[in-house]
Amino acid sequence: MNLGAYFWLEVSLFSKSEFTVAGEYHYNSSGPVRWIASHLLRYKLLAFGFILLAVLTNGLYSSISFLAGSAFNVVTQGKAQELLVLALSVLGIVALSLTTDLGARLTAQVVATRFARDAREELYINLLGKSQTFHNRQRVGDVMARASNDITTLNDMVVPGFDIVCDSFSSLSVVIVFIAILNPQLLLTPLAYTLCFFIALRFYSRQLNPVSVKMREQFGDTNAVLNEAVTGVEVIKATAQEEQEKRKFAEQATRYRDYYVKNGRIQGRYLPTLLLGIFLALAFLHGLYLLSQGQINLGTLVSFMILMSQLRFVTFMSIWSFSLVQLGFAGARRILALMKEESDLDENGEGYKAEMEGEIVFENVTFSYGSTPILKNISFRARPGQTIAIVGQTGSGKSTLTKLVNRIYDANEGRILVDGVDVRKWSLDSLRSQISTIEQDIFLFSRTVAENIAYGLGQKADQAAIEAAARDAQAHDFIMGFKEGYETVIGERGVTLSGGQRQRLAIARALLTDPRILILDDSTSAVDSATEDEIQKAIKRVLQGRTTLLITHRLSQIRWADTVLVIRKGELIDQGSHEELLDRCDLYRRIFSHYESALPVSAAGGE
Repeated sequence: MNLGAYFWLEVSLFSKSEFTVAGEYHYNSSGPVRWIASHLLRYKLLAFGFILLAVLTNGLYSSISFLAGSAFNVVTQGKAQELLVLALSVLGIVALSLTTDLGARLTAQVVATRFARDAREELYINLLGKSQTFHNRQRVGDVMARASNDITTLNDMVVPGFDIVCDSFSSLSVVIVFIAILNPQLLLTPLAYTLCFFIALRFYSRQLNPVSVKMREQFGDTNAVLNEAVTGVEVIKATAQEEQEKRKFAEQATRYRDYYVKNGRIQGRYLPTLLLGIFLALAFLHGLYLLSQGQINLGTLVSFMILMSQLRFVTFMSIWSFSLVQLGFAGARRILALMKEESDLDENGEGYKAEMEGEIVFENVTFSYGSTPILKNISFRARPGQTIAIVGQTGSGKSTLTKLVNRIYDANEGRILVDGVDVRKWSLDSLRSQISTIEQDIFLFSRTVAENIAYGLGQKADQAAIEAAARDAQAHDFIMGFKEGYETVIGERGVTLSGGQRQRLAIARALLTDPRILILDDSTSAVDSATEDEIQKAIKRVLQGRTTLLITHRLSQIRWADTVLVIRKGELIDQGSHEELLDRCDLYRRIFSHYESALPVSAAGGE
């Protein structure tokens, strides 16, 4: 079995994913060593080319020691005329070695850059394929640390990490081979040193590994705290809690510093630097002994000591390079742990695909977040084109109910049917591409207004269609008030816009996708009454023939719902028209007495 086949024995395709890329290259994710190796062996010609160039470079450098010894013999034997030939030979070897060294460095850098790029892309695709439940469990700052800094450690692990490690081992091997060529009797000291060197290196590597892992984990924790502070800076300033956040961040930063210092202390106690000095002295004594016995000449002794001195690079750089390698492996473990964490949903790319009619049926649906029950035994039907209003007190499970339709979450029990087909059997892409959601908490990208409106199409939309959707959502006028109009770049998360402007852009985005099912989660809560009236008129025109799930407590919106669902503590306690529920449902009347001061007196009096 060849080396490549070995590393692909256990290629992991990650059992569940909501998103995959056609023709995606798959890597061995069974462990950090195989994962890294499968990445590097993707560019096996470059990797082997680097190793070959590194060995050749060290061979050329070491051959200079032979010439130095020969030059010494030439001088002592009075053959000065041969010095010119030796000098020109040295210059030629130096020029050639510089060329091969440059080639090795460039090759290693190409491999390192591609490795980091591929790993970053693999992680990004993997995260896009994770379920919402998975993302709810993660801290954004820690995920960002893995996607940025841990990826950077992979690049550093290759260059200068693996670069120097390979260079060191090839240098060590070449030195031993050349010493054997000089005189096999000279091998005693370098072989003894090599044995002690590897024992010490293993000892230090075992000490460095846990510290490297802790360093990467602590960096993720520190980054998570920083992200929370930046994201919640408005709350921090509003409550004057800057000092508390400063202390919290200082604690995390101090822990990271402590691990960093501990890593430095381990490197500072690196014993092989002392060993090298001892073995250089022993090598010199051994060489002198062989010289006195006539086993070697003076030139051979000079060549031997020059070769032994080349071990300085191996010794001094090994601990630093191995530290980078350990940090890289720690980063790889963290990245793999994130990618291998199970997603709750699957893309089901070969699943049911069809143009929706828009019928929604819930059959005895139960859902829990972990062990916390959210929805219990929910059953209802929405026929194509109907509007279903969902009302209930805060925390009753209204938003969760709508998230089961497009499989943001999957029900624990029961079935949810769209056009008579269980949503689990639908292709996830086909299902979600025909459903649009407008939530109260609007997310907008830091891109142009036009790009945000057209985002749901997944392609460049016609400008006329974008403007038409904006007009229907009552957004065109304020957009044209911007200096750049539709080409205005929105601040991150739309912070440069008012709440009403963000929601109207979200409505325009949903309308442009022409969905068969539309979910409105209190989507007009942040607009004034005049704007809300205009938006409702536009929505009513556009919703003809579309199934709508509407979460709201506004009487003006509920009146044009075909059916109203009343949710209490995750249970569907009643359903019917607005008038029917006012007559028979105490909770429904109480909800509207709380949320709608404009509740008709006649309705209130019927309680």
